[in-house]
Amino acid sequence: MRAVDEGVGQSAPEASTPPVAAPRRRADLWAPLSYLAIAVLVMIQLWRDPSGRVLASNKDDHGFFLYVFAHGERVLFHGANPLFDDRLNVPDGVNMMANTSVLAISLPFAPITHFLGPGVAVVLALTLGLFGTATAWYRVLSRHLVTSRVAAWIGGLWCGFAPALVSHANAHVNFVSQYVTPFIVWQVLRLREPGRAVRGGIILGLLVVLQVFINEETLLFTALALGVFVIAYASMSFQQAKRAARHFLAGLGIALVTAGVLLAYPLYFQFTGPGSYHGQPFLPDKYSTDLLSIGAFARQSLAGNAWLTRHMSVSGTEDNTFFGPAGLAMIVVSVRVLWRNVAARAAAIAGLLLLVASMGPTLKVFGWNTRVPLPFGLVSRLPIIDLVSVTRFAMVAATIAGLLVALATDRVREWPAGRRRTWFRVGLALALVPLAPKPLPVVAGDPLPAFLAQGTWRQYVAADRTLVTVPLPEVTTGRDGMRWAALTKLEYRSPRGYFMGPVNPPADRTGSWNAPSRFTYRLLWRVREYGDPAVLDATDRQRIRDDLIFWRAGVVVLIPNSRNGDALLATLTDALGKPQLVGGVEVWDMRSLPVPPAE
Repeated sequence: MRAVDEGVGQSAPEASTPPVAAPRRRADLWAPLSYLAIAVLVMIQLWRDPSGRVLASNKDDHGFFLYVFAHGERVLFHGANPLFDDRLNVPDGVNMMANTSVLAISLPFAPITHFLGPGVAVVLALTLGLFGTATAWYRVLSRHLVTSRVAAWIGGLWCGFAPALVSHANAHVNFVSQYVTPFIVWQVLRLREPGRAVRGGIILGLLVVLQVFINEETLLFTALALGVFVIAYASMSFQQAKRAARHFLAGLGIALVTAGVLLAYPLYFQFTGPGSYHGQPFLPDKYSTDLLSIGAFARQSLAGNAWLTRHMSVSGTEDNTFFGPAGLAMIVVSVRVLWRNVAARAAAIAGLLLLVASMGPTLKVFGWNTRVPLPFGLVSRLPIIDLVSVTRFAMVAATIAGLLVALATDRVREWPAGRRRTWFRVGLALALVPLAPKPLPVVAGDPLPAFLAQGTWRQYVAADRTLVTVPLPEVTTGRDGMRWAALTKLEYRSPRGYFMGPVNPPADRTGSWNAPSRFTYRLLWRVREYGDPAVLDATDRQRIRDDLIFWRAGVVVLIPNSRNGDALLATLTDALGKPQLVGGVEVWDMRSLPVPPAE
């Protein structure tokens, strides 16, 4: 690291720092511009029609974040509660603090959502997330950790556009927006400096608060990585760590108090407020990193192979490792180049431990569970750990790898000209070029029907009623209904939806991706899945009526071109009578139903 071999990124004294030359100023301009160009390239297919297209690899989360930005618009322009939403999942609502509501992004973006729509807001947030993450790491590297702007640019490029970040650009606004993380890391490292306890602690506390309202999971990963780094560094350089401990712990305490005071109520609401839950609808080790994925190519990399990736990826979206053979080799080479630097060794240890943790309790190879036990099995049931998907620990390893490659690139500049330096640069090119990202694929989304686009729905849906779309809004089967609600900026209220909430409150508050199940939801789900119209009796029709009353239905709308739509139409006609064709959709007028009193 700059001007020091054994320290943690200590800058050279100001008096010995030369003036910033014109080439460096130009680099500070061109580096962010290059990142912006790459970010636009990754998202270009969605930019062509932000409201009419959907990210093909993650339609569900794309719809969810459209909803999140629509909620942000309602907070700013309609005075809605930022921590709770009553437009979705009527009558229970959604705890927005207990969901990835990215309030630190959706609220500043509210004017964009209001005037240009949530589709534009989401694609802009994803683009700026990639660009901002790369630029933030470039700034921290170039100002504090390396002397070469080229090395800083490579580090920013890797940290901002590694396969992990590009895969999360498939709608994961929360994970792709890591531009606060570099400054949190640097502020933590600076706490060891004398005289920085108060100022540094307050700055760090404020950054932590900001990160909580972007993504708590990223903050957890960062804290774990820094914790391992500090322990590893102290074990290898005990005397230096001992001298810095008093200043470091004082600053850390002030940061915790600052963040604790500001986050006390939001976190209380998140864990105890209406719609709060505990745990996830899957075990934390369900999605884990495949050993072979570390040296393979991701599907969105230039050299990627979708068939191979599918056998090693944890889901249809996330490729949290996939460094490629040359990339993996350059990570190992970079660690070797930096081996004498205690801080670099500690960072490598942190990255390796979190990479191993991302593999879950047993080793998986090319999709096959070998049942070879791994250390994560010892901690998988701990509180908070049970709230994450373990494969995402590998994102930390990907970022640390980028930092190590940048530091090694800077160190290699000090080598005498010769074959070693040449081969390092050749290896770097062979590592980076195949990892270059391709544009994310999209598919056309169904356009809003005239019933919604022209505002005809307002005749049916008074302030105390809802618009019920069939299939009902949920993860996977009802994504169009949720997308419709979001694209209309939540002007009307809807039952159910795709969000995290308790599976069956108050008896069971385990986390679920769907609202508590009801008879009508289960009935229509079976019809859609299997294609057979339901045979209803009088009791069934009464239960459907009761559910519509519970949901405060003003109108029921059948989404056109739904899977097994004819069977759904036949079932709804049997239950509710003959529909009307209004504004391009089949509708059932439910205004005659009573509305239960508000609780």
